Amino acid sequence: MSEIIIDSLLDTIKDTVTLIPFLFITYLAMEWLERKTEDQSVALLSRIGKSGPVIGSAVGIIPQCGFSAAAASLYSGGVISVGTLLAVFLSTSDEMVPIFISSSVSTGTIGKLLLTKFIIALITGVAADMTVRLINYTFRTQKHIHDLCEQDECGCEDEDGGIVHSAFIHTMKITVFIFLISLVISLLVGFIGKNALAGFMTGIPVLGVFLSALIGLIPNCAASVIITQLYLEGLLTPGQMMAGLLVGAGVGVIVLIRTNRHMSENLRVISVLYLTGAAWGILIDLMGITF
Repeated sequence: MSEIIIDSLLDTIKDTVTLIPFLFITYLAMEWLERKTEDQSVALLSRIGKSGPVIGSAVGIIPQCGFSAAAASLYSGGVISVGTLLAVFLSTSDEMVPIFISSSVSTGTIGKLLLTKFIIALITGVAADMTVRLINYTFRTQKHIHDLCEQDECGCEDEDGGIVHSAFIHTMKITVFIFLISLVISLLVGFIGKNALAGFMTGIPVLGVFLSALIGLIPNCAASVIITQLYLEGLLTPGQMMAGLLVGAGVGVIVLIRTNRHMSENLRVISVLYLTGAAWGILIDLMGITF
């Protein structure tokens, strides 16, 4: 038991520390945007938002948890659209690429997986933004960077305060939140075990896709590690693997819940993310696609 606790603690510290630069740079950029350009820049980003899913899909495939956290923060500040957020979440790979490389998986296979995630993320992100524009759905809740500042009480509104100080306060609060949640999740995974999780998904193809996607929702890089390793061991179908990896946005979901005060909106985003990942996973298995 003590070994599991120590390993979980060390892994959580390592994973959390690697996120800090991404979070700080994101908040620093948001503070600069607020101080220097204010509403004009936000309006400009909104007008060119149609290209957001393209950029989000491309950036998300870089194997780092931090980009999903950054996207969640930017969405909570009203800077990017829900389509861009979903594109980042769906294309995020977390630990998949490092594990595949260490397992001597061919570059062609890795490239095919990343390209598939990029295409799925792009299609979904564009479709989400088009739906929001067409029916004016409530995803388009009015948000502003001020909302995030007021929630964290970082002193952004104080003209005497610097953007570095405000960004630091945001970063530290989010880092503590991520660390506590990630530690609890890592302990649960350690005590339950990977084999127990695999048992829920093997032998039940369609239901296994939904279960894999459910594991992918675990807001921690450990989710992608589990799913990738299970696939490499032949315990998951390509569709089950893809469903879990599509939904696995790392700590992005945690940051979204922490930074966006509209909880009903967060639940809709997470629901769309989950159902989208599961649907694409089922389609991949039905079409017999392999990687």
